[in-house]
Parts: sequence; structure tokens; C-alpha cells
Amino acid sequence: MANRMDAIDRVMDSMLSVDLAERIVDLRADHSLQSRVDELADKCNEGLLTAEEREEYETYVEALTYISILQAKARALLKHQRA
Repeated sequence: MANRMDAIDRVMDSMLSVDLAERIVDLRADHSLQSRVDELADKCNEGLLTAEEREEYETYVEALTYISILQAKARALLKHQRA
């Protein structure tokens, strides 16, 4: 995962504009997706995920982790630009 993050950092550093940063900060899961992630999280906490659901849940967690990191980078850029 570290290699992926290094690659994302390099790409984002070269592409991130104020306009793009503002759009990234505003990204949110739609209601349907958030409900599914919440359902899978509950089942995971209860130890009730099937193998297929575990794979689905882990995919969502990984994607949301990337998005959260991108949002943090975008917020930092916006804070720097406004300072």
C-alpha cells in the first residue's frame, strides 16, 4: 500500500489545482453507498461477513482511505493558498 500512496502523492503533487482541491474536499458517498458500507461495517464488527462481503468491504475501506488522504492533501493545499 505504501508504494501506491507514493505514486498517488507524486501524481497529486503535479496535478492538484485549487479548483480540483475544492472538488475533492466536497466528495461524499451517496446515500446508497454509505448505507451499504455501514451495513458491511456492522456485519464485520459482529463477525458475520461472508468471504464475498469481506472482499467487498475491504475494497470500500481501501477506496475510502485513499479518498480521505486525497481530501487531506486538498485541504492542506487550500489552507496554504488562503494563507
